[in-house]
Amino acid sequence: MTGVVTAVSRSPTHTMAKPNEGSITLVAGLGVDGDAHQGVTVKHRSRVAKDPTVPNLRQVHLIHGELHDELRAAGFVLAPGQMGENVTTRGIDLLGLPTGTRLHLGSAAIVEVTGLRNPCRQLNGLQPGLMAATLDRDADGNLVRKAGIMGIVLAGGKIRPGDEVTVELPPAPHHALEPV
Repeated sequence: MTGVVTAVSRSPTHTMAKPNEGSITLVAGLGVDGDAHQGVTVKHRSRVAKDPTVPNLRQVHLIHGELHDELRAAGFVLAPGQMGENVTTRGIDLLGLPTGTRLHLGSAAIVEVTGLRNPCRQLNGLQPGLMAATLDRDADGNLVRKAGIMGIVLAGGKIRPGDEVTVELPPAPHHALEPV
């Protein structure tokens, strides 16, 4: 399974939207160089308040560009990076990947998928109703979180729009993604 990177984004401060860049550098064990969420331990402010020593399983945030298409069709106007993602992809069902999947980005970077992003109310600050638009229910009534996935950097490297994304599934049995 392969896809493509369509945008890369980062922000040195804790803002929802992250400006697009020509490239970003992933640093093994830390995350996106120059991003506010870079680090070995958790950097999301609400999580730091609870326990700043927790390992950072949210070093890189990836969103599938197909979500932007879906949200545009529902009347939302969004560009890559606005929902806080570092990497926007196309062609891969990110939400359907199992925990532990390795995403090979560009020529060197590897991100291990740790779980789902749990959408937060800050999305409504971008546009009213956006948080609800990133949530759904499956046929059994279970909550479906569509706001992307999170991962940790196993191997660093520079990534750019146009770079290939290759999926390496973990050994079976596979485990569905849970919020991290």
